Amino acid sequence: MYETDYKNNYLSEDKQSTSLVICGEAGHGIQTVEGLLTQVFKLGGLNVFATKEYMSRVRGGSNSTQIRVSSKKVSAPVKRIDILIPLDKSALPHLKERISKDTIILGEKEKVSPQQEILDVPFSRVAKEIGNPIFANIVAVGIIAAIFRIKQQIPLECIKKYFSAKGEKIIQGNIAAIKRGYELASNLIKKGSLAQLSVPVPDFSQDIQEEILLNGAEAVSLGAISGGCNFISAYPMSPSTGVLIFLSQHAEEFNIIAEQAEDEISAINLALGAWYAGARGMVTTSGGGFTLMEEGVSLAGMLELPMVIHLAQRPGPATGLPTRTEQGDLELALYSGHGEFPRIIYAPGGIQDLFYLTQRAFNLADKFQIPVFVLTDQYLMDSYYNTMEFKLTEMDIERYTRKTKKNYKRYQLNKNGISDRGIPGWGEGLVLVDSDEHDEQGRITEDLSSRTRMVDKRLRKLKAIKENTISPELVGSKEYEVLIVSWGSTYYIVKEALENLKDHRVSFLHFKQVYPLPSETEEYLKKAKKVIVVENNATSQFSKLLKLYTGIEVEHKILKYNGEPFFVEELIGKLEKVI
Repeated sequence: MYETDYKNNYLSEDKQSTSLVICGEAGHGIQTVEGLLTQVFKLGGLNVFATKEYMSRVRGGSNSTQIRVSSKKVSAPVKRIDILIPLDKSALPHLKERISKDTIILGEKEKVSPQQEILDVPFSRVAKEIGNPIFANIVAVGIIAAIFRIKQQIPLECIKKYFSAKGEKIIQGNIAAIKRGYELASNLIKKGSLAQLSVPVPDFSQDIQEEILLNGAEAVSLGAISGGCNFISAYPMSPSTGVLIFLSQHAEEFNIIAEQAEDEISAINLALGAWYAGARGMVTTSGGGFTLMEEGVSLAGMLELPMVIHLAQRPGPATGLPTRTEQGDLELALYSGHGEFPRIIYAPGGIQDLFYLTQRAFNLADKFQIPVFVLTDQYLMDSYYNTMEFKLTEMDIERYTRKTKKNYKRYQLNKNGISDRGIPGWGEGLVLVDSDEHDEQGRITEDLSSRTRMVDKRLRKLKAIKENTISPELVGSKEYEVLIVSWGSTYYIVKEALENLKDHRVSFLHFKQVYPLPSETEEYLKKAKKVIVVENNATSQFSKLLKLYTGIEVEHKILKYNGEPFFVEELIGKLEKVI
């Protein structure tokens, strides 16, 4: 049992929510358990949220996944563990600060060498009896599904679908593992071993079974498809790789060219070439990879080419913690690329935002002929939960290319700075572009007055861009005294913390667009007697951005930068101290 300075027992009396954690080394099939259980819970009428933390290795280490199961919507992690399934000896030491006297541990004593009470469950022995030790994790799936009173037919159907490509022998072995898991759970229940555990009751009035269940990478990918993406190039780098994988797997279905480039410099230049040729392209990368792309970002600024950049953050500098999370690259996105040119930076707060903002990024990149960033992080990319279906019928792919005329000027000067963008070979005009400064035709020039006119032209776009900013979302009363401010992936964590504070004086302002800042930002901040900024970085980069554009110095900052997201109860404790 551990002690903390925050509310360790948060939600311990809430019969609607249960926190389940599975932990073991890489190769134990934890990802399989996560994928199966989340589907099983959803189909069983329960809301589900899952997130993972894992080490940077193919085998070994200590990896864990948390699955929150609830009769109400859940979209954020808690530190509390109600049920723990340790799959090896390293699991309990790895999670010792999260284990309490109320944690029910289901494991094999001979494998995990526990220092505290544990319910001895023979996962490996049962798996061997079925025919193969690899079935041990599926036995665990069966036990958990039974404990949560899920009808056995649901996990059996999920097994058939999940392992359909593995052959009948594997399917039958996994079916047997599920059934044995239900038997083991029945024995535990009969003995009264789980008497202290409360599990949520399904709420079929919510139509949870009809909702979609997907992770952040899938949401970004689907948003890109809805935005008309037909070209992606990238060099694999966690935590961004899931987008490249998803679009590659579905490339033929959606007429997408997916290219794994030899490096990040090539990746962004390929995507720029795609936009120049009339396609709608994107890159997906993380901090170190994006650093190599910066020259391409500047090239997009000079050529006035659209570009969508998915930047999934992880702790730096250098390699840092490649499989952990952080919000440390806001300033990198803001100031990347030499020279002065406009850009847009989105910071989605959840699955719905990831989809709609990525779709929007393609439209606005095309409209304003600028780079648009979708700024995410490992926590957001690897988390998933059930949510409403996307409204695909309301999605429009906005195209702004024009058929050129004979005397076409690619960079024609005008009032708003947005000149018609032609495509080579479509029309009578010649589409000239150059990375050097150029005149209206696109020819290289060193005329200094032309230089001034072209810089002004590019920057004039900012007026129209600012007219298209997304307002921050205010959660809570408009008559607040204390205002919590955050951006990006912290949205649901802060929102749940606010709900549990139950303080009418406190409201929450979330930014899903961090640049350009919405015009009403200053008004929101000035209205509060106290402003608290919550960020997953060490220097409060968003606070600095707020001061730069509003002149307001934020005194109170809650920061976390150890590679983990905030836990809800952790944030509650920190907020209570400041409020």
